[in-house]
Amino acid sequence: MKMTARGSIAALMTCMAAAGAATPAVADSVPVGVPLDAVKTTLGVDTPRVATAVPMPVVGAPEAPRYHSGDLLPSPILPVLPVSTELGDTLVGAPVPNLLGDPKTDGEGTLESPATNVLTRTPGAIVGAPLTMPDGSNYGIPNLTTPKLGLTAPELVGTPAALLGLR
Repeated sequence: MKMTARGSIAALMTCMAAAGAATPAVADSVPVGVPLDAVKTTLGVDTPRVATAVPMPVVGAPEAPRYHSGDLLPSPILPVLPVSTELGDTLVGAPVPNLLGDPKTDGEGTLESPATNVLTRTPGAIVGAPLTMPDGSNYGIPNLTTPKLGLTAPELVGTPAALLGLR
């Protein structure tokens, strides 16, 4: 069997597509249970249950600087980086004994926070040159101008929520 150039390119593309499809998914958060059993055995009291997830931030591609007419430097000169993560489920449950003065009414108070996505953006730096673009009325020599220096505001976008309950 003879391999043609077209056939070898098709085989290469098939292998690249299979390798891209086989990459594992990245976890948004890692579940963590807080071990409080030693406190229970040492002090002899009921301890709360705490389970949460540690967020795993994922850094996105930096935004490209944009050039504006009349400016020598791009804006922002320090690019803004988007960082996204998921704040995982959090559950805190504590025993509530003798709620109404009767052992039959023992319960558990809970505070639960469902998972939510969070997107942040780092601040960017804006720097303006102390010179203007070349001026035709001044024989092509740039004029002096007041330099600019500033930061863009960082952003934090998310919708965290909490549920308080008694079981």
